[in-house]
Amino acid sequence: MIYGDGNYRYELVEGWGKYPEGWEYIDVTGVTVDGQDRVYVLNRGTHPIMVFNRDGTLVTSWGEDFFGRAHGSCTGPDGSIYCTDDINHTVSKFTPEGKLLMMLGEKGVSSNSGYVKKQDLFESLATIQRGAPPFNRPTGVSLSSNGDILISDGYGNARVHKFSPDGDLLFSWGEPGTAPGQFVLPHNLWVDKKDRVWVVDRENRRVQIFDIQGNFIAQWTNLGRPTDLVMDSNDIIYISELEQTVSIFTMDGKLLTRWGSPGEPLTEALFDSPHTIAIDSRGDIYVGEVSFTHSKNNKGPRTIQKFARIH
Repeated sequence: MIYGDGNYRYELVEGWGKYPEGWEYIDVTGVTVDGQDRVYVLNRGTHPIMVFNRDGTLVTSWGEDFFGRAHGSCTGPDGSIYCTDDINHTVSKFTPEGKLLMMLGEKGVSSNSGYVKKQDLFESLATIQRGAPPFNRPTGVSLSSNGDILISDGYGNARVHKFSPDGDLLFSWGEPGTAPGQFVLPHNLWVDKKDRVWVVDRENRRVQIFDIQGNFIAQWTNLGRPTDLVMDSNDIIYISELEQTVSIFTMDGKLLTRWGSPGEPLTEALFDSPHTIAIDSRGDIYVGEVSFTHSKNNKGPRTIQKFARIH
């Protein structure tokens, strides 16, 4: 079956990313691809970073016993891997082999935004009274052109934080709310070639665009609870949406194609709950889901799916 339209057409690669017997993903929360097209799959199983070649062969795994609740990831230009942990309130930098290089935040210590965790997500978000310092359940991470570290702090906060490459906090922006520059669950972010910061504002169903100093530029609205955003070398934008879709846009917001399975029974649908998206040098797309957390639907190896671009 072919997914997409026009120049953006894809085939599902069945069986990609299989793991050894007895392993599992549970949820795939972050996917990032390095310069050699190795795919780092951040998951909530007992092997939280599984590294695959682009053909789906498992190369290695690491991060065992490190994460409280893995959430988001990105790759630096030097191949370093950055991961957020939204229960331990930390963001960590690793070598590609898994050696810890730096940790931002103090494990288990959260800032005071007023946040109180409740059984219901929306009740929890409603308790956030103010933007607070780093961190209260950080979600996503991306790097600027000079190596500054941008972090979305979303489940227990409503801010974006900017750190120097050495880990010094430079400044933060954002407050809870629906106006421009405010957030309701800033879930991930991406820094483009012009150092504009694209923040996935999930529960406001939009993406907000800022300059590198945190000044609001524009927003895209009416998305299906977007969860992650990446760009390719041609500035084409790929967005995963929790409401069972993947969308591809031009830089000026023109929708090129969208596919998925909104409204279909979750046990039969192509997507249950897309949470993260990545693209490799050939234009192939990787979509990871949080189907177990979202609906107690363990999709096994299909918790991450690869869509190979048809050239």
